[in-house]
Amino acid sequence: MKARYQKSVSCFSKIILFGFVLSLFFSCKSFKQPSEIQKPLDYTNEDVIQNEIKNIRELQEKESTKALFRACLLNDSTIIKECADIVEAQAQKAIDEKDYPLALRLYKSLVSAVQSEQAQSKYNQYYSVYNKDIPGLCVDEEKLPKTISDCINATVTVWVDQGYKVENGAGYADIVIGSGFFIDRRGYIVTNHHVISEVVNPKRKTTCKLFIKLPSDMEKKIPAKVVGYDSVMDLALLKVDYEPDFVLALGSSSELEVGDKISAIGTPIGLEGTLTSGIISSTSRTLITMGKVFQIDAAVNSGNSGGPLIDSNRTVQAIVFAGMLQYQGLNFAIPVEYLKLELPLLYRGDEFKHSWLGAFGHTKRVQNNSQGLEVQYVMPGGSASYTGLKIDDVIINADDCPISTLEDFHNVCMKYESGTIITCTYLRYGQQKQGLLYLDKRPAAPVKEVYASDFVDDAFIPILGIKMVRSSTINKKSYKIDYVLEGSIADQNGFSENDNLELIDISFDDKNEICYVALSIERRKKGLLNFQMGLASSYDSPNYF
Repeated sequence: MKARYQKSVSCFSKIILFGFVLSLFFSCKSFKQPSEIQKPLDYTNEDVIQNEIKNIRELQEKESTKALFRACLLNDSTIIKECADIVEAQAQKAIDEKDYPLALRLYKSLVSAVQSEQAQSKYNQYYSVYNKDIPGLCVDEEKLPKTISDCINATVTVWVDQGYKVENGAGYADIVIGSGFFIDRRGYIVTNHHVISEVVNPKRKTTCKLFIKLPSDMEKKIPAKVVGYDSVMDLALLKVDYEPDFVLALGSSSELEVGDKISAIGTPIGLEGTLTSGIISSTSRTLITMGKVFQIDAAVNSGNSGGPLIDSNRTVQAIVFAGMLQYQGLNFAIPVEYLKLELPLLYRGDEFKHSWLGAFGHTKRVQNNSQGLEVQYVMPGGSASYTGLKIDDVIINADDCPISTLEDFHNVCMKYESGTIITCTYLRYGQQKQGLLYLDKRPAAPVKEVYASDFVDDAFIPILGIKMVRSSTINKKSYKIDYVLEGSIADQNGFSENDNLELIDISFDDKNEICYVALSIERRKKGLLNFQMGLASSYDSPNYF
């Protein structure tokens, strides 16, 4: 497994203490804030209305669904119809060009925004047409394995030839080996993104060659190509010109429980067709930014990445993606539910870009019962801000799907490309409200996006888990903590309400994808002793949505 997953584990712990020396290092740097932030639009102001209409019309051709979304918020029937007509025309053009994914995004947005029955009918029609062609969603009875040996023959070794590398003055073949498995008789294969990442790396100056090898003939290399990939969920769809003898069916991993028996198939350290068995150790580890993964005790080594995790019925329940090399037995797999959600978008081709609303929150629980997605922060100028979502709102439905947890909301968003409009229902002070959500493009580093868009007083809510208020008119770096989010970085470090702190600096480490904060704090829990310390927050986390 690659080191990036070891880094992910450390990043998601979210806490790094640096001490006084690091604080002194940061103290020589300047601390900057945005000069202004974007405020919610006042639709009672005529000048604001006319300016917004102008902005909407500028968006119409390039971002037609965003224009429609904002027209609906403006609630001007004329501009709504104008935008809807443009979206519908673009959808029809996409159908003529057989670009069904684009057409579906546009029709879905029309259905959500203007409740068009015609758009709903066309969405259903072309959704059916497109889904019939998507590999893996339908079970191929003729190709299903009848034995474990058949399952092994449905897997492949993924072979990435990266050329040569020089170590200690000697040249070596630079080869990456992973695993994969057939999901369609047309030659479609699932693997991990990190296995083929260099093949699709736009910054790479030399080309990579991608092949697969079959367990029955490891001497022969079959050329493969990348169809689509998702770096966030670490999934990739490949294609080869070969019809396999067996194809694995995708199961329903939501039914798996801790203790259930599973088996992993792959090519650990180059040993093709290796089967290892074990149990599900946990169904909810947070190692990726958009969901939970399985922890398994089946032996997994370098080369297993991308291989299937199967149950006793020989169906795929997860995709092996990581093992912590320094800890024997700590291995992980991506639940197959995520793959099933994403296959239509991976099949479209290229990189799947996830969406977000520019918000931060967590699952609201009352007496251990999950009751929705509680909004804890809304970024100025973000999609959630336009919708009108506020702190303490609780989203209970999205796209006509009940939302009980943060993961439920991520699963809804995972079905759609950015640029789609969906409906939502949320609670505000116990009262239900309806709204539209525009799924904007998720940035690579939400932390940096928040910091660039908001004053640090509020930006620290998602970054460290504290809401701050200025405590001095002279020292602009001096703050008092208004409240601390339970379970946050600040909470784990003993910060509490009314603690005084002074910011020294904030810096961003793009290589390790970490935001560093240096500060001086007087903590009430420590007798108001002054501590100088450093904290770190990963660039992304599941709580950004």
